Amino acid sequence: MKDVVFSKDAPQPIGPYSQAILTDGFLFISGQIPVDPKSNEVVKGEIREQTERVMENMKGVLSAAGLSFENVVMTFVYLKDLSDFSKFNEVYSKYFKDKPPARVTVQVSDLPKGSLIEIAAIAQR
Repeated sequence: MKDVVFSKDAPQPIGPYSQAILTDGFLFISGQIPVDPKSNEVVKGEIREQTERVMENMKGVLSAAGLSFENVVMTFVYLKDLSDFSKFNEVYSKYFKDKPPARVTVQVSDLPKGSLIEIAAIAQR
């Protein structure tokens, strides 16, 4: 059995997918881009500002499922430019202080809405 998870604190999906699916104690969070859920626009700024928005979006989805960043076991990070890696890490590390999850980070040629970053995640109850 799977349950759809929805949060008003994260942007609504822009296609035929859910913000997250909860099944068998695992939460699969769809890729979050730096869209402000109130304005439905990509936040202005560089990688730090965009990473902050992505992490806050993810926080909203986790919260809607009754979870937190402590439950995240894996993240998948897509950066438009790997030269932003250290700046991205500055913000990302604030959300995963004690036990950071496993992670994959890759550079991609483009992301939805011209974003600089997208992050998907898996969390466990």
